[in-house]
Amino acid sequence: MNNTNDVIRDARKLGVPKMLILGLQHMFAMFGATILVPILVNSYFADACGESLTKGLTVSVTLFCAGFGTLFFHVCSKMKVPAFLGSSFAFLGGFSTIANLKAGMYANMPVDEKAAYACGGIVVAGLLYLLLALIIRLVGVKRVMRFLPPVVTGPVIICIGLSLAGSAINNASTNWLLAVIALAVIIIFNIWGKGMFKIIPILMGVVVAYAAAAVMNACGLTNPDGTAILSFASVGAANWVGIPPFQLCKFDITAILVMAPIALATMMEHVGDMSAISATVGENYLSDPGLHRTLMGDGLATSIAGLIGGPANTTYGENTGVLELSRVHDPRVIRIAAVFALIISFIPKVSAIIGTMPASIIGGVSFMLYGMISAIGVRNIVENKVDLTKSRNLIIAGVIFVCGLGFSNGITFEIGGASITLTSLAIAAIAGILLNIILPGNDYEFGANEKGDENRGIHQ
Repeated sequence: MNNTNDVIRDARKLGVPKMLILGLQHMFAMFGATILVPILVNSYFADACGESLTKGLTVSVTLFCAGFGTLFFHVCSKMKVPAFLGSSFAFLGGFSTIANLKAGMYANMPVDEKAAYACGGIVVAGLLYLLLALIIRLVGVKRVMRFLPPVVTGPVIICIGLSLAGSAINNASTNWLLAVIALAVIIIFNIWGKGMFKIIPILMGVVVAYAAAAVMNACGLTNPDGTAILSFASVGAANWVGIPPFQLCKFDITAILVMAPIALATMMEHVGDMSAISATVGENYLSDPGLHRTLMGDGLATSIAGLIGGPANTTYGENTGVLELSRVHDPRVIRIAAVFALIISFIPKVSAIIGTMPASIIGGVSFMLYGMISAIGVRNIVENKVDLTKSRNLIIAGVIFVCGLGFSNGITFEIGGASITLTSLAIAAIAGILLNIILPGNDYEFGANEKGDENRGIHQ
């Protein structure tokens, strides 16, 4: 596990300059996926309504919500949990549904107003986290964890990483050469790097690969599909200073019925992410500061984001991968990344420059990060001595894997005329929890394997 001497739990001993660089590395890790959410949401509304969003769900607002939400989460979790909150992909289906609403009050509604109602649904979704947090606070995390044994949480963590694998491949395939350069640099610095370079492999991968992209672009080379490797058109059009275009949300029962139930999925993902972070860092985050506190922080951060026209937040697996690679587990570094995101949200020019990073580089970095998450899940199973010779455990793990990786588009159903989508990870988590409750022979006893529980981030 990570309880070795090379783990750094207090980054202050590295000095301020190195802490700033480590924070920058975490910001780069979350940046690509975080800004992809508003880009995709804007495409949904543009395709459905024929016009683009001008308020709310923009890159600047999204970065502000990610930075502020992360800092708010840290306050709620007693400044102990090294988690970054970025944009959640789970709500994309809900945004698409609302963008395509054509009946009733939505028939001729302006695109920005439609987005405002969608964000109102996100506010309600975030508040649902508080209900689960209250239940955990009342009954205790020990009883809750009885329903989340390693045979459930391990496979779910594995699915979190593997379910993102397609995204890594799609991004990397836009230019495999740049993706391989980024991946190779990360591996080289992580294995053979010395001093500071050993703990910033992600940042070095981004910098070296981007430099290679700049050289290739200057030489007139293009991506395999003929597109330019780098395009600075958006940089020239962006201002140096600007207030993010916030938009207050609006509430309507139709939009709430579409967006709020998605919280069932994201709450299960939150539990999985907290288990992954706990296993990575080797700390007692599910008991201290407590799952109820992390849920409260995530939920309120999501509600605040929706209130000002931003996308829902979620704990980011990319940054969990950075924790594993860098071996720096100090939450202060995550908060530095959050401050960077806040600052950049007010500097459109910088946002545009960072946004020029080729998707292939993001794909190369994701190769490592997503794989590390799945490896953490495997370690979760091994260290907790899950007996996979038992049919019961095999059934639970097998169903979780098939659900988590097979339902690529989730499951969509109708409630009150509204379309609701459960993501594959939510389906996997729910299926695993239900099977663990229903199937006979549950021999898991919380605290019996103290070393295993400790390595999952759980103490009796």
